Amino acid sequence: MKVFKFGGASVKDSYAVRNLAKILNNYKDEDIVVVISAMDKITNALEDLLDSKMLKHENVEKKADQITAFHQEIINDLFPSDHPIHKEIGGLLSDLRTLASRKPDFHYDREYDQLVSFGEILSTRIIHEYLLQENITSTWLDARNVIKTDNTWRAARVDMMQSEYLISSVWESKGNRRQQLITQGFIGSDDRKRTTTLGREGSDFTAAVFAYALQAEEVVTWKDVPGLFNADPKRFERARQIKHISFRETIELSYYGAKIIHPNTIKPLQNKNIPLKVKSFLNPEDEGSVINHDTSYDGNMESYIIKSNQVLISMLSRDYEFITENSLSFIFAKFASYNMKINLMQNSAITFTACVDRDDEKIASLILDLRDRYHIRYNEELELLTIRNFNENIIGQLTKNKEILVEQRSRTTVQFVMKPEGIAE
Repeated sequence: MKVFKFGGASVKDSYAVRNLAKILNNYKDEDIVVVISAMDKITNALEDLLDSKMLKHENVEKKADQITAFHQEIINDLFPSDHPIHKEIGGLLSDLRTLASRKPDFHYDREYDQLVSFGEILSTRIIHEYLLQENITSTWLDARNVIKTDNTWRAARVDMMQSEYLISSVWESKGNRRQQLITQGFIGSDDRKRTTTLGREGSDFTAAVFAYALQAEEVVTWKDVPGLFNADPKRFERARQIKHISFRETIELSYYGAKIIHPNTIKPLQNKNIPLKVKSFLNPEDEGSVINHDTSYDGNMESYIIKSNQVLISMLSRDYEFITENSLSFIFAKFASYNMKINLMQNSAITFTACVDRDDEKIASLILDLRDRYHIRYNEELELLTIRNFNENIIGQLTKNKEILVEQRSRTTVQFVMKPEGIAE
């Protein structure tokens, strides 16, 4: 059996849903688990809706109307007016409005998981019903019943043993019949059956969990590009396709911020030697890119990643105490308490510097926690450039006219924290 993952761009409108059905029709004689994300930009729209709710803006209804109109336009195009899907999606959207208008929970991340998860439920209900309408036999599965997690809101950790058991049980209950399961990426539930999410781009990880549990032949993630690239092709015209890459190198690129694959995805696939293919849903017959154990192709091509909207935080010891192991333990514990990933770090005798994604609320709270022991300075609106398998020529091209605040090199990787052009001190 195989696991397919379709992201938001692959289900962005009614045409894309029809295209997805055509792809699955080519595999109707195979066992497939189909993991689907929320429709294009709906996760962003739900995040905006949540922000309006939490900040008590008056445009909650307007944003809910926009989300409703988006989904209704798609189902109006895909289904006849008397199809039951209209009532079902209407009910889900009504539930979403009720949750959005309810008194806010003081725990933002917990509220996030309950509201933003609607995107995946809506998309999979629409797609499942369309597949049935097109005589493509499938079964809808609520991922929250089988992907079990802790309650680390917005970054839930999956209980692999329990999830593997539940997924296998559902699959085996279908017997020997050919089957296609339609389920959601990104979401799960804790031991109290509260909805949790696995982090942005978590649908890749969901696909890997299903593949691990079912000993899949392969995972295929369908994108709007021909495969993996050594840089973002939407940002760099000179980006080149990577035909083959190892699990190890993919983990490195994901860690540094490459948007190709969710960082947690590779481990379960590597553990059971399940290859991951990245293919184009626009040209499904193309070969695409393959990720597996083979490391022979690694290092043949430089890769470069730019993370925007970065903040550089420097902590200077107030009493000139050295930054020792105990100091680092204290600092790391503070970052962990706010679930903040450090993208780059550097320390001297009395200073520790960290580059993180911008999150104004978390950073403000972190600085308050650290101010008793450290003088704090920070810079905003920065970029973090990472180059794997670097050479001086590519470094010169990518850092030209940029003010570099931090540089860090190893044998295979160089990183720069820098100001984009036009950003003043």
